[in-house]
Amino acid sequence: MKKLSILLLLTCLLACTSTPKDQSQTAGKQRIVCVAKQLTELIYALGAGDQLVGVDLSSTYPPAAQKLTKVGYHRMLNAEGIIALKPTVVYHDGNVAPEAVIDQLKKVGVPMKVFSDAHSIVETKALIDTLAAQFGAQKQADSLKTKLDTDLANAAKAVKQYKTTPKVAIIHFGRVINNYLVIGKAGTASYMLGLAGGTNVMDTLKGMKPLSPEIISKAQPDIILVTDFGYDRLGNAEKLATLPGIALTPAGKNKKIYRIEEHDLIYLGPRTGENVQLLMKLIHQ
Repeated sequence: MKKLSILLLLTCLLACTSTPKDQSQTAGKQRIVCVAKQLTELIYALGAGDQLVGVDLSSTYPPAAQKLTKVGYHRMLNAEGIIALKPTVVYHDGNVAPEAVIDQLKKVGVPMKVFSDAHSIVETKALIDTLAAQFGAQKQADSLKTKLDTDLANAAKAVKQYKTTPKVAIIHFGRVINNYLVIGKAGTASYMLGLAGGTNVMDTLKGMKPLSPEIISKAQPDIILVTDFGYDRLGNAEKLATLPGIALTPAGKNKKIYRIEEHDLIYLGPRTGENVQLLMKLIHQ
């Protein structure tokens, strides 16, 4: 009888101290506000999108990200909006502003984790692994990297069918300065353009420069790509052709001005191989 009582007591103690399965699964959940579009896509791709509670305005992929609370553009963040979401951490890539907002977040004790943005395929794979470690998602990470390699290999084969190299200008709307910008040679967009069999005619520019008649008419692009926000502000190729200098280019005269999603061109990620193939079809049509 005494042994039975001891067994019953032990059973009761185990039952009281054990954690139900659903609680143990949610114990590691974070409330993440992510203000870097590259990181946002990767978090979803790794299966951790349910830990996001807010994103910046540029985080538009996947579509689920568009349903989350917006905390401003990553260069024009809103401290109150972030604090109101009660995040356990803010993820960013260092390209955030204004400084006063960052200082305010630090002052109220909101933790921030900085990840280096990836500008090459090697760096992108490393970033995938780094993020995977945050969520215990290495298996998903390995699958993403394998798919990326396969898609890039397919793109490298497909581009061989094209015998010409279109001259392309890429225009992006800068929300901070409220102006259209031309994207220079260095950067992810030009890298992807090269993989797709095109060339960025802005080969003398570094970074982004405000669009001007002199810059665009001198370059004489065959094709102009405009990222989604800037394209949608005017709505069609005819209206975009009225921007400074564009009407004087082959692209403007032939209305070869095409919309491209910013998240497909401005940063690298698990869909980069797919996006190169989409870009390939766009510039060679």
